[in-house]
Amino acid sequence: MSELVHETLEPVYEQVVSRNPGEVEFHQAVREVLDSVGRVVGKHPEYGRAKIIERICEPERQITFRVSWMDDRGDVHINRGFRIEFNSALGPYKGGLRFHPSVYQGIVKFLGFEQVFKNALTGLPIGGGKGGSDFDPKGRSDREIMAFCQSFMTELYRHLGEYTDVPAGDTGVGSRELGYLFGQYKRITNRYESGVLTGKAEAFGGSHIRTEATGYGAAFFVKEMLAARGQTFDGKRVVVSGSGNVAIYTMEKARELGGIVVACSDSDGYVVDDAGIDVALVQQIKEVERGRLAEYVQRRPSGRYVPKRQVWEVPCEVAMPSATQNEITGKEAALLVRNGCIAVGEGANMPTTPEGAQVFRDAGVAFGPGKAANAGGVATSALEMQQNASRDSWSREFTERRLEQIMVGIHERCYATAEEYGVPGDYTTGANIAGFKKVADAMLALGLV
Repeated sequence: MSELVHETLEPVYEQVVSRNPGEVEFHQAVREVLDSVGRVVGKHPEYGRAKIIERICEPERQITFRVSWMDDRGDVHINRGFRIEFNSALGPYKGGLRFHPSVYQGIVKFLGFEQVFKNALTGLPIGGGKGGSDFDPKGRSDREIMAFCQSFMTELYRHLGEYTDVPAGDTGVGSRELGYLFGQYKRITNRYESGVLTGKAEAFGGSHIRTEATGYGAAFFVKEMLAARGQTFDGKRVVVSGSGNVAIYTMEKARELGGIVVACSDSDGYVVDDAGIDVALVQQIKEVERGRLAEYVQRRPSGRYVPKRQVWEVPCEVAMPSATQNEITGKEAALLVRNGCIAVGEGANMPTTPEGAQVFRDAGVAFGPGKAANAGGVATSALEMQQNASRDSWSREFTERRLEQIMVGIHERCYATAEEYGVPGDYTTGANIAGFKKVADAMLALGLV
């Protein structure tokens, strides 16, 4: 931070840390935004008078609840559920539910905070929120997952509504889980409100390409960053971390756009395939068979499996982290730069540490932060809300065109805002300021709510 920004906003950050002890991911997310929006404070003293920055760092509502459920053996389990309704200045709270053992208040709060700005960047009328549980769906039967989802929704339903809070899926929550959640909501309320959850199966109000949207959107954003530098995906080596939903569709779209996807990973290691990753095979192993990526090389002789190593050691021009937060540190970022990386598009939420992001900026790498690059998922969720509200269903082709238009618009807003504030090409600053200003202006207009 500059001295002026430090004097203005450092007390805000210190207050966030003291009021949210131990929530390091949330602290990191707030710090990154404050590092950017300090440039806005001098131009807009009205934000300071209304304490907009302090208010935007404090969730409007934090909900924590017990989730009791019974497994197939008759044993009772106790998990903890969360919903952070962070900011509704632009519309109903919107953001996914994550089921993973790592989930705790700080993770949900960081994701909800990021969601506020991400949703603002889409230009659509949605606020920001996030939720989830420390429940682990891995290895659980369909009946066990249904039992958990029903218990989870039995508490959460009272806080939801298409004009109040509209969750979607995230890690560990796909169309199966959303189906169970919606079924329980319908049972309890006696209302078929399809707009109360997004990411649903197409059979009961879901949108085309919602499953693919985050990955497709990230690829579209990188395409725009490359175009701003007079380049394309054509012939460029692409490395993607992860092998779940976001990674699979990032690889699919990057390949369609001309890239050569040469590596992807899971928590055990990575696969490199110089002939190009067989995305359909990865999808079969991970999403259908629910196996491990090591099985890839047993069916694809051109592949090579490297256990217990980071995929970022594979040389590439385009890196797309699509697994989890803080997976690219300064060390990995420096290695990517040395190996010729020119563009990074974050498919996951905050997968790059502040040190890693600084390495990319110093090296002149085009760096698309998650709140911009991975906004395609929530954008398509908002499109699903539009279809549900009008009792309509759009074609796959039309929905994908709308997604691409939204991602182009997000890139333009980030790029133009960075130029306006004297940091051309800095997509992080552009995204933070553009998202912040949109939310801040709405909060001013609404008064002290």
